[in-house]
Amino acid sequence: DFGDHVIYFNALRTSDLTPEIAQAYDIIRSPNRVMLNVSISRKQPGTPGVAVPAAVTAEAGNLNAQYKNLSLREIREGEAVYYIGDVSVSSDETLVFTISATPDGTTTPLVVKFTRDFSG
Repeated sequence: DFGDHVIYFNALRTSDLTPEIAQAYDIIRSPNRVMLNVSISRKQPGTPGVAVPAAVTAEAGNLNAQYKNLSLREIREGEAVYYIGDVSVSSDETLVFTISATPDGTTTPLVVKFTRDFSG
């Protein structure tokens, strides 16, 4: 939660996606791949928020400070705007994600850092 905006994020193994979803978004289903999903909404009273486009970047690294290539692409579906990307992961790896999002109409990036364990 960043005042006027909220960032929603999730990371999951791509093998957890249905084959139809993976195909629709050109994601390879694998227990060795992780998908990051990010969306930003602007708070609006009386609503769950309004999706807003943003300049979004993300980095992923493991606990040994080994960084992995992670690029995001924008997806628009009706009123929804979100950003997805995928990255390799070992079977027992913990990844640290850093997301930076600058919502359209603003100049200050909103930064979120979270850790996700992908062991067994």
